[in-house]
Amino acid sequence: LLELCIVNIVAQGDCYGYDLVKRLAAVKSLVVTEGTVYPLLARLKAAGILKTYLKESDAGPARRYYSLTPEGRQMAALMNRHWEQLTAGVASLTKGNAP
Repeated sequence: LLELCIVNIVAQGDCYGYDLVKRLAAVKSLVVTEGTVYPLLARLKAAGILKTYLKESDAGPARRYYSLTPEGRQMAALMNRHWEQLTAGVASLTKGNAP
């Protein structure tokens, strides 16, 4: 679920790690910490889903920004399709409609 959230946030525009943590933490019922997000970002980068670059910051040291690779965009589309199917299936079950 966190991977899905991260790739969708980054698909909207490049962002740095702490910004991702704040945006994820703002989602009700989604409990995240930096200790969870940063290792996941490293795994997504190692898998070729994300790429990084450094950008100077007015508020301190340079920040590491994350962006999607072309493979990351494909993965995001696939993950979103699976998520839509899953949520539709669960919604039908909660309404008493067996698939």
